[in-house]
Amino acid sequence: MTTPDGYAHYQENQLMTASPAKLLLAAYDGAIRFCRMAGESMNQNNYADHAIYVNRAVAIVCELASTLKEDVDPTLVGRLRSLYSYVLDKLAQATLNQDIAALDEAIGVLSQLREAWGQAEKNILVEKAGKEAA
Repeated sequence: MTTPDGYAHYQENQLMTASPAKLLLAAYDGAIRFCRMAGESMNQNNYADHAIYVNRAVAIVCELASTLKEDVDPTLVGRLRSLYSYVLDKLAQATLNQDIAALDEAIGVLSQLREAWGQAEKNILVEKAGKEAA
């Protein structure tokens, strides 16, 4: 029988051995999940939990922003930084004004970014497989 601690250990191993692309996608998944949980809490008028979930999403978005490397592609980094700033602004609006539409906008941006990075990872894997086959 598997214990909860065993499952936690399994999850930890999954993260510790994941590729950078998988970690990035996991971060987006976490931010989106916490935003959705914040929305559910807001709909239930549970503003204490709403604030906790928004704060978790904010922490993830801030971590994503802090890992940007200006020297790799300054234009892309500038655009991502702007999008992360926009998401953080929407999360703040969602909390300060109990604004579900702002929360939905944040989810929309994060979802689009997650989809784009997921597609980029697939393209890289296909390209890598093609090079290895050649």
